[in-house]
Amino acid sequence: MIAATACTGSHMISVTNPSETDREEVMAEIDADAVVSMADGEPFRLIDKSGEEIPYQLTYDGKLIFPVSVKSGETKGFIIEKGEPAPVDSLVYGRFVPERKDDMAWENDRGAYRAYGPALQQSGERAFGYDIWTKCVPHKVLDRRYYDDKVNKISFHVDHGEGMDVYAVGPTLGGGTAALLDSVGEIVYPYCYEGYEVLENGPLRFSVKLTYGPIKVDGDSAVVETRVISLDRGSWLNRTTVSYSGLSADKRVAPGIVVHRQNPEGYHLDVENGFMSYADLTENAEAGNGTIFVGIVSPDSESFEYKPLDEPRGDAVGHILASKGYADGEDFAYWWGSGWSKGGMPDSESWNSHLMRFAQGLATPLQVVVE
Repeated sequence: MIAATACTGSHMISVTNPSETDREEVMAEIDADAVVSMADGEPFRLIDKSGEEIPYQLTYDGKLIFPVSVKSGETKGFIIEKGEPAPVDSLVYGRFVPERKDDMAWENDRGAYRAYGPALQQSGERAFGYDIWTKCVPHKVLDRRYYDDKVNKISFHVDHGEGMDVYAVGPTLGGGTAALLDSVGEIVYPYCYEGYEVLENGPLRFSVKLTYGPIKVDGDSAVVETRVISLDRGSWLNRTTVSYSGLSADKRVAPGIVVHRQNPEGYHLDVENGFMSYADLTENAEAGNGTIFVGIVSPDSESFEYKPLDEPRGDAVGHILASKGYADGEDFAYWWGSGWSKGGMPDSESWNSHLMRFAQGLATPLQVVVE
């Protein structure tokens, strides 16, 4: 550790990794008030032991986050130093997309995602879950893909060297959407979001709040769902917190992943470590689109299962679900996301290993302290 006396009037943040797994390029976070007060409310920089400035973000919910790599059992120190921080190039980004039926789309340097909005619902098209857009480049691609598709008639369903949209959602939970289960265990599908609020837009974290409903669940006809989705720079997974109001009785909530006929047995359920995954061969596998690896880490879920559909919906034949008991007004948090065989995630073994390490990291989080 570097001594806090290395810089006059400075304080230090220490980050310790108590787990048996090295943590590479993850976000450390700490209460922002503790750090801001150390800097007397003035602008500050974060400096590592080599003197290099570390980028950070003050989040909408009162955290200071910054990227770290910490080996198992290691402690690293970072100095809080008054002064204007250097500009940071943002690799996370998201926005409301009115020119494409009110999509809410977001991305980082690993992948891109979208949730469907009011205009699509009004069109009658049935698409319920999260969509996945593959990427094999770190820079932002969403705006150009939308512009090229609409203006230049260059389809984003074809890979032009940076990835594409080749994941099939339709009337399913898609790539990680959570839903309530009714009294007989059937999925109550959310439709498109009704309202949105972008909470923060980089440089290290994108967060958006989406509201859904009202929907009908058993005898309750005015159930409203709220989701807060956050995606960090460098992460393969989104953190999502869902809550429901208007329930008169306890239910079950279940994040899920659609299973397609192209690979009906390509899922993996790891109850012990609290994650599940699926290798999606895409809706046009013969075109050489690679494999999209989809995953959910849900340490609070009590049951992991495959649930077939009563009848196929397009290519969809079922879902894998990670359910738990739920009471009105509770917050339920889980993580979901994707990798691509042509974009840095070579195979299912690598994907499942990443999900396991991520789950283990949640169980033994970094210890971040202001000294």
